[in-house]
Amino acid sequence: MSSITASAPGKCILFGEHAVVYGHPAVAVAIEQRINVKIKKNNSKSDYWKLDGLKFDPKKHPHIEAIRQRLWPAELGAPPLSIEITGQIPTASGLGSSAALSVAASAALRSARGRWFNNLDEDNGAEYWSEGFSSLIEDTDVHSEDQPNKSVRTGVGGEKIRYLSGKQVVDYDECALIAHAVEAIAQGGRASPMDSSTCSHGSVVVLSDRKEQDIEWQYARKLITPEGAREWQIHTLSVPKEEVYLVIGNTGIHAPTSVQVEKVAKMLDDRPERMNEIETIGVIARRGIKSLLSGDYDAVGRAMSENQLMLQSIGVSSPELERLIQAAIPTSLGAKLTGAGGGGCMVALTRNPKATSEAIELAGGRTIISSFGASGMTLDECSEDFIWKI
Repeated sequence: MSSITASAPGKCILFGEHAVVYGHPAVAVAIEQRINVKIKKNNSKSDYWKLDGLKFDPKKHPHIEAIRQRLWPAELGAPPLSIEITGQIPTASGLGSSAALSVAASAALRSARGRWFNNLDEDNGAEYWSEGFSSLIEDTDVHSEDQPNKSVRTGVGGEKIRYLSGKQVVDYDECALIAHAVEAIAQGGRASPMDSSTCSHGSVVVLSDRKEQDIEWQYARKLITPEGAREWQIHTLSVPKEEVYLVIGNTGIHAPTSVQVEKVAKMLDDRPERMNEIETIGVIARRGIKSLLSGDYDAVGRAMSENQLMLQSIGVSSPELERLIQAAIPTSLGAKLTGAGGGGCMVALTRNPKATSEAIELAGGRTIISSFGASGMTLDECSEDFIWKI
């Protein structure tokens, strides 16, 4: 039976969370733990999708439903599929599980659907796509929800001349773009592309309100939020190699991102002067970027700890997070919560992962150890036969 499996890593934010929603810089690093999405033809006589062997309920799985609408529209004859989801990233923990799921699902469905190109050239760049979502294509709208085939281009650009499927049509930018749109829907229109870009590209990703010097720029990402138009510049960062590790401590407390994002938004609505704290997080992030570029991991750790003080100030930390952070400090270069806060996870940067992990566990946390900067989205299993050709 034809099947396709894609995977994407989780992420930790080294500095910049919450401020990144308001256009300030932030840095995230991919971790080794991943989410895997396997899709295959639904060979039963049923006309509905299956998720882990059960009938798919779009209300319970809005991320998958939003991706399905964009890449697998039933209105155009796309057949029902069976989906299996596995992974090592705990949900609602600030480790990007939903973004990793969205990126992996987008990659699997794109590989299964294939893509038409508007020329016969061997270059498969986005400018030659007959349909698809890309930062380079202006005439498609990934955020639109009122058309079943919103990815199709018009005019000469939409001519169907050459068809390809499999790994060669999967694009990091497209997967990140779709995942960002899905995250924005789930978070009430407020979402930075931090998680989606890191889970797609892997390694170290920098988001900024401007094109940064000495960093490889990838693309711009725009979003209309309740506060107005936002734009971020996405970069990938090559950092000097050193034997440093990330130790993640999970409080076990369920902490949905959308709740914390809305909490900060309300705080800023009620007290606009507190935007100064958001701006300070942005200043710390810029200092952290310079430290990463120079390979000064001691300074990176200090920036993480300074960031944590500001996250405390805006009210997104918690006693459980603080307990784990304080336990990690003696054996680490720096420690802070990662993600939206309120619970979930903290992360420590350390040269002694065993000692740091043991300290966090003694304080009541469950730990994950990862090297610094894992690989991005991959297609791990890819049938040569496409599952659906539009």
